[in-house]
Amino acid sequence: MSSLQSSSLIFSSSKRSINAAIHLPKARTPASFSIPKPPMTTNLKVAEELKIGDGLITEKSSVKTADSAATAKLYAILEAVADRVEMHVNIGEQRNNWNTLLLNSINMITLAAATMAGVSASVGVGEPLLAFKVSSTLLFSAATGMLLVMNKIQPSQLAEEQRNAARLFRQLQGQIETVLAVRTPTQADVESVMEKVLALDKAYPLPLLGVMIEKFPETFQPAVWWPENDSHQGRRDLEKECNENNGWSEKMEVEMKEVVKVLRRKDAEDYMRLGNLGLKMNKVLAISGPFLTGMAAAASALAGPSSQSPWAATLAVAAGSLATVVNTLEHGGQVGMVLEMYRNCAGFFQNMEESIESTLGETELQKRENGELFEMKVALQLGRSLSQLRDLAGEADSTNEFASKLF
Repeated sequence: MSSLQSSSLIFSSSKRSINAAIHLPKARTPASFSIPKPPMTTNLKVAEELKIGDGLITEKSSVKTADSAATAKLYAILEAVADRVEMHVNIGEQRNNWNTLLLNSINMITLAAATMAGVSASVGVGEPLLAFKVSSTLLFSAATGMLLVMNKIQPSQLAEEQRNAARLFRQLQGQIETVLAVRTPTQADVESVMEKVLALDKAYPLPLLGVMIEKFPETFQPAVWWPENDSHQGRRDLEKECNENNGWSEKMEVEMKEVVKVLRRKDAEDYMRLGNLGLKMNKVLAISGPFLTGMAAAASALAGPSSQSPWAATLAVAAGSLATVVNTLEHGGQVGMVLEMYRNCAGFFQNMEESIESTLGETELQKRENGELFEMKVALQLGRSLSQLRDLAGEADSTNEFASKLF
């Protein structure tokens, strides 16, 4: 009984302690306070700033998109230019082989026909004479036809055209790679390069039929491989200027004008003279070869025993031998290639003249190519140092020296 009472006391005391732990005092109500609202002007300013920011982001993204599109187009043109280089190199080798194979074949045919015409004079009347006459006549006729075709297309000149085209396309390829390396290309760069590619295609065509360059024009004309509307301006690859005059001075402009005078009076005039001389020589040789083989074919048809027609066999042999010499001089000496070299050199000097004159014609110095860079390019193209170029400009009126030391 005592144990039950003690346990009830313990239970009641624990119950009271639990009640004490549960019944906590009530928390006080926090004091009320008001949050100030931001003014409407602040919201408007933030909205305007966000709108302005969105506009800037849109503009920058559009500029980046345009730049990336121009870069992609320029890379596509670069691939096409590299392919054209390979095509011109391959076709140039092929046409050089044409020149060698046709020259050797025609000379062998002509000499064989001349030999048969000479033998026909020593045989009697009969079937052997007829065989030699027919054979020599056919061979001379074949040589005449082949010479007409060969002199018309001038394989050595065609090969030189492809070599020049490959060199100029490699030069354009280097210019494109420089633009891609030093700055971000623009749409104007893409259009300029496209015009240059099309101008080169027109100046050095690959097909023979219809678009082949005239090999025997009335007058000698320099080669033109740059666009007609190419102003040679805006070619600054570096955006930083050396000074406010963009590297130009009045003295430098006078020097460039004097260099143009020397180019026009000495170099361009000399190559125009040589070109006209080479054109006349090529025309004479191109006519003489087929004429001589045709004459030999007619004489060999009339050849017979030496007692009846001694002159016919002699004429056939002499004309055939002389035709071989003329053919070797024209195509073995590659007169057409030399003529094309003169044409290309004359075009090179004309391009330099137009480049200098158009650059000096720009009145705003900041739109020109940097003066010091332009002067260095002119000196390198002429094979001179800067001091030699300035000395040439100082003696332009009295010197008999040519401006170029390369050609």
